[in-house]
Amino acid sequence: MQSGFNAIFGNDTMQVTSKWIDGMCFVGTAEGGHSVVMEGSAAEGAAKRGPSPLEMLLLGVAGCSSIDVVMIAEKQRQKVTDCRATVTAKRADDAPRVFTEIHIHFKVIGHDLKESAIERAVQMSAEKYCSASIMLGKAAKITHSFEIAGAEK
Repeated sequence: MQSGFNAIFGNDTMQVTSKWIDGMCFVGTAEGGHSVVMEGSAAEGAAKRGPSPLEMLLLGVAGCSSIDVVMIAEKQRQKVTDCRATVTAKRADDAPRVFTEIHIHFKVIGHDLKESAIERAVQMSAEKYCSASIMLGKAAKITHSFEIAGAEK
């Protein structure tokens, strides 16, 4: 018989914890034991020892979608040497200040990259694979763009 979290949600779950340190500072810890310092905004009196929780959300989108783009491009036999995602988000003026628009721009660097392959990788991430951006897309308008650069030989 299952107990606790898995009894409620089943085995296909994730769980993280957040521990208050002081002021507006918290340490978040993932199931694997990796931790990150998070802090509120400077406007809220934070010392800025780490990204804000909303910045962490955007970092998650950047990481999730970048993993997809690289993996999909490599499956298409593209020689990717670097991939950078810049996520820009607009927030609502009034509380709760949710994200209303999110733009993800990829800079994919590699050898002899085909534009059609990278475009397909970005599209597949956006429409099928990136759980983080697809979930946020239920609440905010998400757009994507990309550029390709040749790697230094």
